[in-house]
Amino acid sequence: MEDRTESNLTPNSNPFITKEIGTTPAGHSGNENKDGGGLNFLKNTQIIILGLCIAGATIGASLIFSKGFLSVTKFMREQITVTGSAQKNIKSDYAVWIGTFARREILMADAYKKLGEDLGKVQKYLTGQGIPGQDILINQIETETVYKKNEKGNDTNTIEGYRLKQFVELRSNDVDKIARISREATDLINEGIEFYSGSPEYSYTKLDELKVEMLAKATENAKLRADNMVKATGNKIGFMRSAKMGVFQITPVNSTEISDWGVNDTSSLEKKVTAVVNASFSIE
Repeated sequence: MEDRTESNLTPNSNPFITKEIGTTPAGHSGNENKDGGGLNFLKNTQIIILGLCIAGATIGASLIFSKGFLSVTKFMREQITVTGSAQKNIKSDYAVWIGTFARREILMADAYKKLGEDLGKVQKYLTGQGIPGQDILINQIETETVYKKNEKGNDTNTIEGYRLKQFVELRSNDVDKIARISREATDLINEGIEFYSGSPEYSYTKLDELKVEMLAKATENAKLRADNMVKATGNKIGFMRSAKMGVFQITPVNSTEISDWGVNDTSSLEKKVTAVVNASFSIE
């Protein structure tokens, strides 16, 4: 009886050992397959979503870029460029005048002496016209040797005499007085003086301030012209995109002279100043 019982309890017939060996590997393999499939599905879904996001962003960026490009193109094209000008008549406020007197004598010493006498008469005349003595500038004497001419009109080596000349110069803000003296100074000829009156040079000392004023008026004129032009098409002008200052023309009042390099007249007491501006405006 004991031998039979031991024979039935062999390891191969133990139900507990058979169950442990058969069930544990099978259950573990099923869980791994289930988890691996879920991870692959999640990864695929994320890739698809990422691709859609990239595609959407690309399309959006293209639309924004295209719209911006069209806006820039429109901004660059829709503009009008005009030339504005402004004019103003001014009176010079500073004048320079030069008078010349001379003496010719056989001897240089005689010429120098008589020239000195003439200088005294010139100074007396100018102070009598209301010019302070310290405002009369006396320049140095210029000496010229005068040679005898031959029958052909050419100089020979024979000295006939000497010609000395001197300049007096006036600079003043009293432009009317300078203008009058320049016209009347030849009265000195009646006193036996060989006198030459030069033309005064007139200028305007506040030109820098005037330029600012004139450029502002020229810009306003350019804007008015642009506005009148675009009104005909039912549009209106916007902001000013650019402006370029042209040359200034300072001419006599009734002159029509112009130059690409500008004109700066110094011969006239009354002047006309013309300013030009080239300006571009946007069209709305």
